[in-house]
Amino acid sequence: MKTLVVYYSLEGNTKFVAEIVAKELGADLLELKPKKDLSATSLMRYFWGGRQVMMGAKPALLPLAKEAGNYDLVVIGTPVWAFTYAPAVNSFLQLQPLKGKKIALFCCHESDPAKTFDNLRKTLSGNEIIGQIDFNYPLRGKEGALKKIGEWVETLKEATKNA
Repeated sequence: MKTLVVYYSLEGNTKFVAEIVAKELGADLLELKPKKDLSATSLMRYFWGGRQVMMGAKPALLPLAKEAGNYDLVVIGTPVWAFTYAPAVNSFLQLQPLKGKKIALFCCHESDPAKTFDNLRKTLSGNEIIGQIDFNYPLRGKEGALKKIGEWVETLKEATKNA
């Protein structure tokens, strides 16, 4: 099964998970990079990031090296911003709408995933969501995160075994 892991990461947590998931699944990796991104170290990132979410922003992305439509399984990773997925993921889903795909979702957060998965499921209607998982700041607890990622990857492999 041809697999793509697509992710956006500002602080490195989502990137950490995405790289491991891609390696374990033997998947291609696609990092979403806005042409103009927020500073990962500025305290104002919470204000500006939240504002982007509330305004439904779709920031311009650097050119995408992969076409998600060419894959059977697409794993989408996002940080939680203002209780939902990051604007860069919103941009990606507008640029490369997905239909009839197997989809797996993950998010990284500091408190809880809130409406992230519900909102992604609505945006991704017409696809089969085969799994979802959230990680509470995985870079702070790498050992536990690695175990959790490994277990989740096994469920994804099982879910796509006969596909």
